[in-house]
Amino acid sequence: MTSVLAAGDHFVHPEVFVDALRRATTRELRFDTLKLPWPVEPFGPVGNVQEASGTEQRLLDALGDNEIVATQMAPFTGDVLGAAENLKFVGVCRGGPVNVDLQAATDNGVIVSYAPGRNAAAAAEFAVGLMLAALRRIPGSDAELKDGNWRGDYYAYENAGIELEGSTAGLVGYGAIGRIVARVLRAFGANVLVADPFVNSAEVAGEGVELVELEELLRRSSVVSLHARLTPETRNLLNADNLKLLPEGAVLVNSARGGLLDYAPLPDLLRTGKLGALAVDVYDIEPPPRDWPLFDAPNVITTPHLAGATRQTAHRAAEIVAGEVARFLDGQRPRFVANPDVLAKFGDLRP
Repeated sequence: MTSVLAAGDHFVHPEVFVDALRRATTRELRFDTLKLPWPVEPFGPVGNVQEASGTEQRLLDALGDNEIVATQMAPFTGDVLGAAENLKFVGVCRGGPVNVDLQAATDNGVIVSYAPGRNAAAAAEFAVGLMLAALRRIPGSDAELKDGNWRGDYYAYENAGIELEGSTAGLVGYGAIGRIVARVLRAFGANVLVADPFVNSAEVAGEGVELVELEELLRRSSVVSLHARLTPETRNLLNADNLKLLPEGAVLVNSARGGLLDYAPLPDLLRTGKLGALAVDVYDIEPPPRDWPLFDAPNVITTPHLAGATRQTAHRAAEIVAGEVARFLDGQRPRFVANPDVLAKFGDLRP
């Protein structure tokens, strides 16, 4: 009988993993469970991995002799992988397994799978919601009305909002999330520009978007939304130099990763009106400190990293991982292997 650790958390519960795995395979499995503290406690670096929850020792204690792990945030550091003698497969229900030391996994013969697109619908809907909230002053108007202020002056021409219909919206990144956002924006009647070095014109032909370089996108877009992955190359992709290219009063949305955006120049850009509004769900430090300069800047909307927080996302993520586990158990190559070198190095790793 194959043993599985369902290392869930307060979003993807261990029981959600267990149910998905039981539906995905007819094989008899033995389950252990672990519930990690995220998101009740923020994720962060653990050992030599990023965006993880819990401790190495707690994971090792729960891991025991399990051969398969389904998780979202468990810290599979080099030390954990080196000590997990029976481990063969780790399924991570995230768009990228940043909580796993992939080189250590390969060295120790552990396949690591991930779950691209599991929160694409949720994150896309949330990004569009932030755009609308920023363009039409929705959160601020709500707060002021509840505080007894009827802001009729927001109907004055100088203070009035901007429609998406007929506007130019720029999407930085055109993966699973960006494509859904583009489809929704086009339904609103927006003109959609896309900047993504991994996409070519042939791929977007017929999708109603225009592929351009980042600088051109910034110059032409009245609303810009970030949807790129965070890598060493994309860190501070938008910064003091290129943010100056934005049209006067542009709206900027970041619901992807805090590191994509240099937050330092934003307070001044907002106060001068160069940037009309900012809506962010992600931060360079999470949670941001109480004295974060943007809390005092005008026309800023903040949410606590909620873009992917839907119940459908939790179930979809577990189902993707369960499908990967089922393929592994049946001797098939999983669809989303993060460290493919392990397959060439070790061959058949099934329990």
